[in-house]
Amino acid sequence: MNFIDHTTVQVLAGDGGNGRMSFRQEKFIDRGGPDGGDGGNGGNVIFVASRNQNTLMKFRFQKELKAEPGGAGDKVRRHGRSGKDLRVDVPVGTSIYQAGVMRADLVEDGQEVVIARGGRGGFGNAHFVSSVRQAPKFAEKGEPGETYELDLELKMIADVGLVGLPNAGKSTLLSVISNARPEIADYPFTTLTPNLGVVDVAGETGLLFADIPGLIEGAATGKGLGDEFLRHVERTSVLVHLVDAASEDIAKDYKTIQAELKSYKVDLASKPQIVCLSKIDTVTAAQIADQTKKLKKVLPKGTQFFAISSQAHKNLQELLFAVAKVVQTERARRIAEEPEEDKLPVLRLKEQEPWRVSKVASGFLVSGHKIEKFAMRTNFENEESIQRLKAIMRKMGIAHALARQGARAGDTVLIGKNGEIQL
Repeated sequence: MNFIDHTTVQVLAGDGGNGRMSFRQEKFIDRGGPDGGDGGNGGNVIFVASRNQNTLMKFRFQKELKAEPGGAGDKVRRHGRSGKDLRVDVPVGTSIYQAGVMRADLVEDGQEVVIARGGRGGFGNAHFVSSVRQAPKFAEKGEPGETYELDLELKMIADVGLVGLPNAGKSTLLSVISNARPEIADYPFTTLTPNLGVVDVAGETGLLFADIPGLIEGAATGKGLGDEFLRHVERTSVLVHLVDAASEDIAKDYKTIQAELKSYKVDLASKPQIVCLSKIDTVTAAQIADQTKKLKKVLPKGTQFFAISSQAHKNLQELLFAVAKVVQTERARRIAEEPEEDKLPVLRLKEQEPWRVSKVASGFLVSGHKIEKFAMRTNFENEESIQRLKAIMRKMGIAHALARQGARAGDTVLIGKNGEIQL
């Protein structure tokens, strides 16, 4: 299976069903009353985090995600069927963005969010019967469902991130300490996709390690696809930075990776780090001592350091104990910093005026969420339906505002993008 961690999709919630305009017609009953039923609501589009998913591959070919529309109302006050919700499984760790703004961040198995709401069904003419309107000859149209273009980004949920230059020994370490079986070879860029491995250590069951492909200079700006890989260590508690003991310039190798971590859109260099001189089985004891001395000169004060060999299993337990301790500390810190109610981030409508009237070339423009919703449900080919919309505008004070701006009988009034009326 190909690993895809970023894609764009179009989501379309279901349109609401139209209300029915009809009158009771039965034998021996003359002029039966209105009996048009309401339309059904459109289905929502719901994203669900699932641990059974590990890639966004399926969205490479399924770019449009559409929920069912609501059914139309019928005679005898029959309500239209509501559209079925579309539930979309995505991997745990998927972030959902709209125009660069995060709509949701799904980080727990089973977590879900309604990402696009279905349109409300229109009322049938039976709904509008009143003491002054005995036989309404109009019904509402269903509202259109919400539609969005969304960017999906998968960021792995791992406790520990393994970073370093290509061929630094990350995949070998992961294969030795966990159940993971990444591709390993003695040449750079063997690893082309992130790998995950589970490690049991120091009383911590199932620490998750992420091995990302080797980084090169310029990775944070996209060189070698580094910016695509770095997102997978954004959520980690600690980074384990491996530096090859056989390096010709060990200080430069270390600084290269640190610069890329710092240059990434999130400053990853500020995360807790443990630095490892790796592959010490490939050099002499004197070389290990020399490389250790050079490396420690450039390490920030207090940085934990280990000289390890994955092949010889040397100093691995000590490393894992240190890793587990940092993870425990970071988990405790995050819990302490969490607000009492950890709410899922969602995009909300900005507080704004209920409606606004403005002069335009063709007449007047009325905008506002509520009045535009009424316009969506108005049948502009039905005079009674238009008269109802005008009555709503009078109640909301819009008609008065139009008059104050100089609107006169016969002038054109646009209501958002949903229709126009003549005063």
